Amino acid sequence: MEMFSPENFRMEKHSNVQDFLTAKEKQQLYSIAALSIRHGLEEGTVLKTKSEDLQGVLGENGAAFVTIRKQTKLRGCIGSLEANRPLAIDVLENAYAAAFKDARFPLLRLGEWNDLDIKISVLSRAVPIEFHSEKELIAQLHPGIDGLILTEGCQRGTFLPSVWSDLSNPDTFLEHLKKKAKLPADYWSDTIRVERYQTIEFGAESEQ
Repeated sequence: MEMFSPENFRMEKHSNVQDFLTAKEKQQLYSIAALSIRHGLEEGTVLKTKSEDLQGVLGENGAAFVTIRKQTKLRGCIGSLEANRPLAIDVLENAYAAAFKDARFPLLRLGEWNDLDIKISVLSRAVPIEFHSEKELIAQLHPGIDGLILTEGCQRGTFLPSVWSDLSNPDTFLEHLKKKAKLPADYWSDTIRVERYQTIEFGAESEQ
């Protein structure tokens, strides 16, 4: 089975992207995220692991986001857009950061543990989208599939593919992404850059 890596992950070439991570690897990554958060709640520090102890795809450089929800409401979300460290380490560090370093929310508390829903999104390498107008960009978007990174100068914002569940209209999706990048919803310029990526998303169901 071909393993996932930012270089070879291309959703459009494979009918089942879940094949890039085995069920066991998903279980391992979910356990790492959950243990990282639990350790942070009990010890107040990041769980440590040695990269040389990681096997297979977990030890290869990868990028992931960890999203925490409490009774369906967002409680924290932190991630990496580039694969600069082993995937397992990225999940471990981002799980801790989502729980304790997301400035939008107060620090997670132990009493919230049983109400948490933890999701992991493993990202492909981002690929630039070529376009000459906003209309042309919108026509190329794939709702429910594409994650987007929008960059204008030093301002940058990203939405995971899961955001399409709340913003299903491509025009609205792009408007909110611009606002996340701290740009007006109706902003447009010839220097805007947009990249797309795709994800493998899983959560507690991977433990079953």
